[in-house]
Amino acid sequence: MSAIVLSWGIAAAATAGVITRPFKWPEAVWAVAGALLLVSLRLLPVDLAIQAVGKGTDVYLFLFGMMVLSEVGRREGLFDWVAVLAVNHAKGSPKKLFLLVYLVGVVITAFLSNDAAAVVLTPAVFAAARRAKTHPLPLLFVCAFIANAASFVLPISNPANLVLYGNHTPALGMWLMRFTLPSLLSIAATYALLRWTQREALAGECEANLEPLALSSSGRVALAGIAVTAIVLLTVSAYDIPLGLPTAILGALTATVVLIQERKSPLPMIREISWSVLPLVAALFVLVEMLDRTGIITTLAGIVQRATPHSELATAASAGGIIAIGSNLMNNLPAGLIASSTLMQAHSPERVIDALLIGVDLGPNLSITGSLATILWLNAIRREGEDVSFMKFLKVGVVVMLPALALALAARILTG
Repeated sequence: MSAIVLSWGIAAAATAGVITRPFKWPEAVWAVAGALLLVSLRLLPVDLAIQAVGKGTDVYLFLFGMMVLSEVGRREGLFDWVAVLAVNHAKGSPKKLFLLVYLVGVVITAFLSNDAAAVVLTPAVFAAARRAKTHPLPLLFVCAFIANAASFVLPISNPANLVLYGNHTPALGMWLMRFTLPSLLSIAATYALLRWTQREALAGECEANLEPLALSSSGRVALAGIAVTAIVLLTVSAYDIPLGLPTAILGALTATVVLIQERKSPLPMIREISWSVLPLVAALFVLVEMLDRTGIITTLAGIVQRATPHSELATAASAGGIIAIGSNLMNNLPAGLIASSTLMQAHSPERVIDALLIGVDLGPNLSITGSLATILWLNAIRREGEDVSFMKFLKVGVVVMLPALALALAARILTG
C-alpha cells in the first residue's frame, strides 16, 4: 500500500470517527488518534506536525477566551437573567421567542463570531426554553444554524474568514458591498426554512410574565466582559490584528475579577470547560498538513486555474457548492485552509474567492460536524442533557442549508 493511499485512509477513518462518534467517544479522540497515527507511521514528519499545530495558535486562544467567558456567564446567572427577559418579551408565544432568539443570534454572530454564538448563546437559550416550559430543540437549532448563516456579515463573524483570505481580508466597505445582499438572503432563508421545519414544536403557548431576576454584581462583570470583548474584537479586526490573544486576555481577566470578587477557587470553573475542542482543532490542522503533502492542493489549484478562463461564473458556483459539501465531510476549518492554499496557487478572481467563502461559512449547516461552531454547540447542549444525532441534524440541514446556499451564491456571483 502506497504512503498516499494509507495517509488518505487514515484521514478518512479519523473524519468518519469525528462524524459518527463510535462508542459515544468525544470527537477529539478520533481526530487526535488519526493525527498521532500519521506521525507514528512516519507518513508525516514530526516537525511538520508540530508546525501544523502551531498554525492554529490564534484559533486556540480565541476559543479559550470565548469558553471562559461563557462559563463565567453561566456560573454567575447571566444566562438565566437573559432568559427571563427573553421569555417575558415573547409574551407566551413560542414563535415570538423563536424570532427573538434568532435576532439575538444574528447580532452575536456578526459582532462576536459564530463560535461565540454557539458557546455564549446556547446556555442562555436552553435556560429560556426551560423557564418558558417550551420544547427546547427549535430554539437550540437556532443557535447552531444562525452561527453559520450569519457568519459572513462581517470579516470577524467567522474565524474561517480570516483563514480563507490569509489574514488579509477586504476593507470593511468593500466587504459590505460584496457580502451584504448574500448575508441578508442567507439569514432570511435560514429563518424561514428553519421555522417551517419546527412548526409543530412551536405550536401552542409558553410561560409568560415570569418574575424578573436580579443580576448579581458578578453577573454584571460577566456581561461587561462579553460587551467589552465585542468592542475590542471589532476594533482590532479593523487594524488587521489577530483576534485570539485579545479574546483570551479578556476572558481570563473577566474570570479573574469574578473569582477575586467572590473569593472562589478557579478549579470548579476549569473543570466545567470543554477543553477537548482544543486538541480536536489541533488534530484537524495536522490532517490538513498531510493533505498538502500528498499534492491534493496543487491538483485542486490546477483545476480551478484551468476552469476559470472558460467561465468564471460556473467556476465560482461549482467551487462554492463543492466546498460547502466538503466542509461537512472534513469540517469547515480544514476546508478553509485547503481553499486558502488552493486560491493562492491558482491566483483566483475575487468572485471565485467570495463564492468559496460563502460555501465554507454556510455549507456546514448541513451536518453537526460541519463547523467548529456546530461542534461547540453540540458540546454545550450535551452538558444540558440534550443531544442531536447526525441524521436528525441532517434531515433539518438538507431543507434549510441548500436553498439558503443557492440564494447566497447567486446573489454574490450574479451581482459582480
